[in-house]
Amino acid sequence: MAAMGIDQVFDAALRIHLLQDRAVTITFTPEDVRIKFPTTRSLAEFLKVPHYYVLPYFGMMEQENLVTRAERVGILTTPLGTRKYLDLMNRDYRAEATEILGEALLAELTARLSRND
Repeated sequence: MAAMGIDQVFDAALRIHLLQDRAVTITFTPEDVRIKFPTTRSLAEFLKVPHYYVLPYFGMMEQENLVTRAERVGILTTPLGTRKYLDLMNRDYRAEATEILGEALLAELTARLSRND
């Protein structure tokens, strides 16, 4: 089994969203943008590791303020996690993201996060 880290979990989330499900759930508020993460079970299945193997990474991601768990909603990115997600998306999956989100929305998301820096 290859070594795994937070970057690999974010990359797996992007691949699930953009390549497998071809859908991204985004929540807009006046203060920030949050992206719903795949479930820990779907990430474990996608990564072909036991479910218990991915759980500590979510604990680390919560400690690093990258994600938050919302009761009956799931795991959402924080503003810092959204920035990480979009940075990886723009760097590694721009064509796939543009195909799903459209160039205008992707550019607006990126610009909105830049304004909040």
